[in-house]
Amino acid sequence: MNDATILKNPKTRKLLFSAGFSWLFDAMDVGIISFIVTALSLEWKLSPQDVGILTSMNSVGMVFGAACAGYLADRFGRKKVLLWTLLIFSIASGLSALASSFWVLCLLRFIAGIGLGGELPVASTLVSESMPANQRGRAVVLLESFWAGGWLVAALISYFLIPAYGWQIAFVIGALPALYALYLRRAIDDSPLYQSGKSMARASFASKLGSIWTRKHSRTTLMLWILWFTVVFSYYGMFLWLPSVMTMKGFSLIKSFEYVLIMTLAQLPGYFTAAYFIEKFGRKFVMITYLILTAASAAWFGSAESAGMLMAAGICLSFFNLGAWGGLYAYTPELYPTSVRSTGVGLATSVGRIGGVIAPFLVGYMVQNHIHINTIFMMFFAIICIGALGVLFLGTETKGKELAD
Repeated sequence: MNDATILKNPKTRKLLFSAGFSWLFDAMDVGIISFIVTALSLEWKLSPQDVGILTSMNSVGMVFGAACAGYLADRFGRKKVLLWTLLIFSIASGLSALASSFWVLCLLRFIAGIGLGGELPVASTLVSESMPANQRGRAVVLLESFWAGGWLVAALISYFLIPAYGWQIAFVIGALPALYALYLRRAIDDSPLYQSGKSMARASFASKLGSIWTRKHSRTTLMLWILWFTVVFSYYGMFLWLPSVMTMKGFSLIKSFEYVLIMTLAQLPGYFTAAYFIEKFGRKFVMITYLILTAASAAWFGSAESAGMLMAAGICLSFFNLGAWGGLYAYTPELYPTSVRSTGVGLATSVGRIGGVIAPFLVGYMVQNHIHINTIFMMFFAIICIGALGVLFLGTETKGKELAD
């Protein structure tokens, strides 16, 4: 089955685009903050450590949001929790435009993070459960490709609007997904697998947590927690700092936004190639190959000095890192049975978000202590390689298999 086959079916096309636009808004909100902190650091005289704290607050909220939403989606349904998470992050984003101090903005970004962290695993589980086995991996990677669209929108807003109207306008636009939730309420249904397994959804959180660490699932859970931590740590450490790193390398605010916008465009072909390879060669092939090439790109970007080398390395970094993300979201829901699937996905995502908390703060600390950018990116090289090795030795292939029920 190819991408065109998925899009020809009206039901799967509607679900993919409906969930995809919620994913796009999520990415837009995460992406905007990376540009806003670059402008805020000039306006509010923020130190690198302040920037690290602010960018980490989103991820702190995501840790709680992913864990709670995963369990709640197993209990009350994927659709309901998807709508609530969408409302939480869009309202908190809109209120962020009114923040008058650093700590008020941090609090609002924490609340937005709860919604952001909850929406992603629930949306991927909903799409994964609603697709036939021979289309499932490709459909979830295509869902993930909307993330690149969200970052592209964030980059466009930041490039054209923030310099002219200030950082507040970006947060105001971030409130628009609240209106989209009204459409989504009527546009999508819960997955057939969840509907048929409602009777299994009443188990307590403790029992579901214990179930993903039974002998049957412990190897999978360990692999996923390592994988999610390393991928999220490297992504948020590198990409939330990308505009700031460009300014540190001597480029103006406008020029750094322009370069990051171009790098962001490379995310889309990264997703689309991963969507093709994931059904042709399998999940493990895509994860290991794209992670190793991401690690190589990180080492290259850290050592690059000229504008041309930085652009080339940044484009490769975007291409392979986001292709790996697409594979990650396709792979994770396939490894658990329906009764604990959303809980398992949510907890793996939550562990990953801990990496997203640590990385931006750690980079801020390292920059403030004058540690060279090359050294920082070599750290990301090593972390990403650990994730690839985890998949190689602990992962199982799920290509073409029906979801366990």
